Amino acid sequence: MRKSTYLKLATNILVHSKIRSWLTIIGIVIGVGSVVTIMALSDSMEADMEERLADLDLTLITVTPGYTQAMSGFRGGGGGFGSSTSSSDAELTDKDIMAIKLVENIGYIYGQIADSGLEVYFMGETADLSVTGVDPQVWQYTVTYELESGRLLEATDNNVVVIGYRIAHEMYDQEIGLNRLLAIEGRSYRVVGILAEGESDSAIIMPIDSAVDIIDDAETDVFDSIVVKADDVDNVETVVEDIEEKLMISRHVMNDDDRDFSVSDSLSMAESFSEMMASFTIFLGAIAGVSLVVGSVGIANTMFTSVLERTKEIGTMKAIGAKNSDIMMIFLFNSALVGFVGGVLGIVLSLILTSFFPYLGLPMTRSSTGMTVAPDLMLLGIGLAMFIGIISGIIPAYNASKMKPVDALRYE
Repeated sequence: MRKSTYLKLATNILVHSKIRSWLTIIGIVIGVGSVVTIMALSDSMEADMEERLADLDLTLITVTPGYTQAMSGFRGGGGGFGSSTSSSDAELTDKDIMAIKLVENIGYIYGQIADSGLEVYFMGETADLSVTGVDPQVWQYTVTYELESGRLLEATDNNVVVIGYRIAHEMYDQEIGLNRLLAIEGRSYRVVGILAEGESDSAIIMPIDSAVDIIDDAETDVFDSIVVKADDVDNVETVVEDIEEKLMISRHVMNDDDRDFSVSDSLSMAESFSEMMASFTIFLGAIAGVSLVVGSVGIANTMFTSVLERTKEIGTMKAIGAKNSDIMMIFLFNSALVGFVGGVLGIVLSLILTSFFPYLGLPMTRSSTGMTVAPDLMLLGIGLAMFIGIISGIIPAYNASKMKPVDALRYE
């Protein structure tokens, strides 16, 4: 027989066993739809992360006071996790900066302070906002901010601020423009720069000397954190290790149990997030894959039943000259056709599901490429469904091909 004949007979079998076949196909639709949707979501998450990492300076290293022992094995973990934190009242000072300056492969270093809930007054309105004080001589060389207007802080600046997009355009009834004055804790500061949208939208950044004057308990040469910029991303790991070594010596720390500082870096965090996302995708994909396994069992069951129902037809075809291979190919085409139809409808389901994801407000689905199902994912989904269909139909098709014409014709 020709392949067109196999396909015609297989289609005829599918059409004349509607309810059972379509119930089987639904299982494949759910499985393929789930797997493809999860893979599309993973692609969107990956694209979103790549966009974020493209804007992230992976050479930045941050030193903070306090040390979380539970995270000692995770570089970049000191600060928010774990149950045992040592020396929470530790401080970072100029002495620490001098120690870190002895480390090789460092481009820039500066200390900064920050506080939230400071009263910011503009044109009759008051809001409680966060303020960060930085070294203006160095800060501009360690950030990758884009500006909507104005400039970044410069070495000679005093009593000036750079503000985020949201503060400039949404926080107050009247928009804040360049050279306008803000009253922060009763002191006046001139706006010299406005960051582009998406660049620390709620930030107020000023010279650290000015910040000391308005932040409670702030002291000169005492910092909330120290920011270090390595000269190359390839040197980050070495620089982190050297910083830890120098600080342990300068702060007279003998072992990790006595550490009173933490060192984190953007590169390690980015790598950790990527690994977590990959593991999460594999986990969800495995769960969705269960649906495909259930669907394959359904196809096998349907094919066994179809063989039994068509035993006499098999006997007739063999009696008029059909070969074992012809019978086997007919039922394999039938199982592949079930998988194909399920795969196509599964792709349709996936397209419907992915079209709703952006409306859920998930940041991971709002990359510049959007939440879409790539053509290669569509082909993969359909191919996977057909493969499962063929594998599930091999044994029933083989059993059908081995039937003896005389026994098949006698079957009731």
